[in-house]
Parts: sequence; C-alpha cells; structure tokens
Amino acid sequence: MTRARWFSILLCAAGVAAVAAPAAAQYTMLRAPNPATGEKYHFEVSGVFWQPDLSIVISSESIGIPGTDIDFVRDLGILDANFTELRTVLRFARKHKLRFDYLPMKYEADTVLTRTIIFNGIAYTVGIPVEADLEWRTYRFGYEWDMFYRDRWFVGLLLEAKYTDVRAELTAPVIGTEFAEARGPIPSIGVVGRGYVTSNISVTGQFSFFNLPNDIFKIEDYDGDVYDFDICGTVNFTNNVGAQVGYRYIDVGYTAELDTGDLKVKGFYFGGVVRF
Repeated sequence: MTRARWFSILLCAAGVAAVAAPAAAQYTMLRAPNPATGEKYHFEVSGVFWQPDLSIVISSESIGIPGTDIDFVRDLGILDANFTELRTVLRFARKHKLRFDYLPMKYEADTVLTRTIIFNGIAYTVGIPVEADLEWRTYRFGYEWDMFYRDRWFVGLLLEAKYTDVRAELTAPVIGTEFAEARGPIPSIGVVGRGYVTSNISVTGQFSFFNLPNDIFKIEDYDGDVYDFDICGTVNFTNNVGAQVGYRYIDVGYTAELDTGDLKVKGFYFGGVVRF
C-alpha cells in the first residue's frame, strides 16, 4: 500500500472522528441526569399534622387473673385527637438514605363505666367514674435503598426498626391508678416508590410489615405484627420547599404472656417539607 493511500485512509478516519466527537458529546449531554424538582437534596425534614381514626383494644392480666378486652373508644370514651409527626431523611448517596420518624400520640378521657371490666387483676364495676390516659409513641429508624432510580421515578427497598412504647392508665376512686405498658423494637421490611406526574408534583407510596408467629418464634410468650401503609402527594414549589397531603394506616398487634393489644390508626394528613 502506497504512502498516498495510507494518508488518505488516515485523513478519512480523522474526519469521521471529528464528526463523531460532537455527536457523542451531544448524546452524553442529552443523557445527563435531570432530576425532578425536589430530588436535589442531602437532608430533608417534614412535619405532618393529622387527626387519625383510632381503634384500640387492650387486655392486661395480674396475679393470674385474665384481663378484659377493653375497647378504649367504646368502653372508656377516648376521642380522636390531633398529632404532629416528625420525619427526617439523610441522603448520603444518590440511591441511599437513612430515615428517622417520631410519632407521639396521647389520648385522655373521663367516663362512667357501662359494663364491668378487669384491668391488672382489678374489677372496675358498672357506674364507677374512670379517667383513662393512653400514650402511644413510635420511633422509626430506617435504611432505604432505591434499587431503580430515574429522573422521574424510583423504586426502593426499606429496612426498618420500629420502637413502639404503649402505656394505658386507668384512674378510679378508691382503686387509685393502674397501668399497663408494652414496649420494644420491631424490625420490618418494605418497599417504597415515587413517581412524578409533572416536573414538580410527585406521588410517593410505601408499605412495611413484620409478623412474628408465636408458634414458630417463641420469645418469652411474645408474638406480634405491624403493618404500615403510607401514600402521599407532594407539590414542590422549589427544590427546597414543598407541601404534602397523604393517607396513612398503622396496625400493631402484640401478645406478651397474658397481655394483648390491638392498635390501629388511620386517616388523612397534611404537612410541609424543607430540604437542604
């Protein structure tokens, strides 16, 4: 092959490369990440305000005397109340987040019993005035891995540890104050997903659960389950500020020796979110 032919081939190759380089650069620019409004942050804080519907039934035994299944709404007159939940997210990588939520709930009621109930081995007879106090605090620590992440949607895995502290207290004349308390960590696993209907409006859903069958994993005669479902829409005014509205359902059940509890809250909420 002559030098002229080699020179012609090299010249053609250089021309192709010169044309292809801008095209490749343009393609790379088109494929560059373009996250939706609200997805550029490292730390997120949101406050949620809600007044959920409550359903709670607790039974507490003492000295071998089984307790009555006490419906705190029907038997004790507990009414719905307003609560504020704190939610935080530390996003230390594009697909990895650490989460912490704190939800304190407190109910109070005064009533006159219309049926006899047994609580902590003590009988509260018909006609006795009773003051009821219920505190239910939940701490949720979690890790989120967004396995599939795109500019306008993601789907991820949730690994969580929920620490639940429930205290029920009854006060009556002559009898005094009696209380029952259940607390402990509950691990759970779940899924989370988000999609953007427009560049700044998103819908996020998550579901986590845990179930510990007593007949398989017996730990001091304890078994329990928890189901937590949450779906919300967010309007992001900027990358740093947004407003939310959503619906959440929490179902917690436990058995500890002869004590049992079945707690449910559900309802719509609204809140705001700030990101940095």
